[in-house]
Amino acid sequence: MKTYQQLVKECLPNIQELMPWDLESRQAENPNMLILDIREPYEFAAMHIKDSINVPRGVLESACEWEYDETVPELVQARDKEVIVVCRSGHRSALAALQMQFMGYQNVISLKTGLRGWNDYEQPLVTSEGITVDFDAADDYFTTKLRPEQRRPTAS
Repeated sequence: MKTYQQLVKECLPNIQELMPWDLESRQAENPNMLILDIREPYEFAAMHIKDSINVPRGVLESACEWEYDETVPELVQARDKEVIVVCRSGHRSALAALQMQFMGYQNVISLKTGLRGWNDYEQPLVTSEGITVDFDAADDYFTTKLRPEQRRPTAS
């Protein structure tokens, strides 16, 4: 059995990653790039990179193809475009980037450290209403808040 972290670690040698501070300049160089946020809709609504699109990881594969209820035409047509995949920490996006490569995407890159790193670099995030999110509020949002039942049981 493999853990989530092992799955992520195994896919990293097979994908490209981009640091948050490089994304800013990459956007200026390539305004036609697609920023794909694969978090859940409630996460995206709370805060995201301006002009990114939201396709949750759970429907990514069908969203990348024609003829499905989840089809996102902009994403299907982006196989030859630069696509930056983002999530909260860079783990889901790494797995998604590998899957998209399997599906024929030529230039897909995962944002290393995800939106946490983007916020740490003090880059803007917006709500679904287009309101800029305060950096401290975003920092609090991205801080892990495990409930007791989510923690590994201790040996007795």
